[in-house]
Amino acid sequence: MRISVGEDTFPLAQVFTISRGSKTEARVLTVRAEDRGVTGMGECVPYARYGETLASVAEQIGGLPEGIDRAALAELLPAGAARNAVDCALWDREAKAAGKRVWELAGLARPGPEITAYTLSLAEPWVMRAEARKNAHRPLLKIKLGGEDDVVRLEAIRDGAPKSRIIVDANEGWSADLYAQLAPALVRLGVEAVEQPLPAGEDGALAEMARPLPVIADESCHDRASLAGLIGKYDMVNIKLDKTGGLTEALALRDAARAAGYGVMVGCMVGSSLAMAPAVLVAQGAVLTDLDGPLLLARDRAHPLEYDGSGVHPSTSELWG
Repeated sequence: MRISVGEDTFPLAQVFTISRGSKTEARVLTVRAEDRGVTGMGECVPYARYGETLASVAEQIGGLPEGIDRAALAELLPAGAARNAVDCALWDREAKAAGKRVWELAGLARPGPEITAYTLSLAEPWVMRAEARKNAHRPLLKIKLGGEDDVVRLEAIRDGAPKSRIIVDANEGWSADLYAQLAPALVRLGVEAVEQPLPAGEDGALAEMARPLPVIADESCHDRASLAGLIGKYDMVNIKLDKTGGLTEALALRDAARAAGYGVMVGCMVGSSLAMAPAVLVAQGAVLTDLDGPLLLARDRAHPLEYDGSGVHPSTSELWG
């Protein structure tokens, strides 16, 4: 097995606020796992919040030994972007070599489309109202908040998209006192759930607070080892393959979270259809799906995922799996 890694850049359809900075492009790492003339592919998005850079993740991948398999990979690399891209490339290669789909190899039911959220980036209220109005046909909107005038922003969005379901992502941007003040307004405006309202590591206050709507752990939940620390604080977990370290752990986390009584959301970093394809398998039957990465791009990969009124559809074998 030969593992190689390269960088790809995808222009964004518009300027988005990502990780509290304005971005005009998505930079990803693409991994190829080749053996006996069969090549599998995977993609990851290194995330500065977790101390990752394109260079550091590429170095992790480049240091892997030849002949590695998924079991050995889990021992050699921690959960994170590097392991994700390699794990997904190994799944893809195994499926192609066997002439099967990944869902068959994993013992999963045939996947179908899942309704996905569409993200509205943090901006001035009038800008967010205009974006909401433009996307009011979408059934589920995910709203990035975490600044002053968040209630004003939400009211503007609800005015622009009165019929859309809404979830909120605070990106660790609120204090416990501020969240307690905002929660009644979130309920009044029909918000269905709030994602990571408090910083990870400072979220103990959630155990002492009323939770009038479901609270989702994002930065506080990476893999199965995270679940013990969420008890009494969160109602749902957001599973992202760049956090879990690939499809293998994502499926295991999904099953463990459900067994522990947590609702499941499946999310993503901003990447191409190649990054979303494995996550669509994890998202089957999820309470919330947020796999809109390709919808935010001006250009996608060949054989992209299909998005329509039924949601995001599973990939073709030409793309992945």
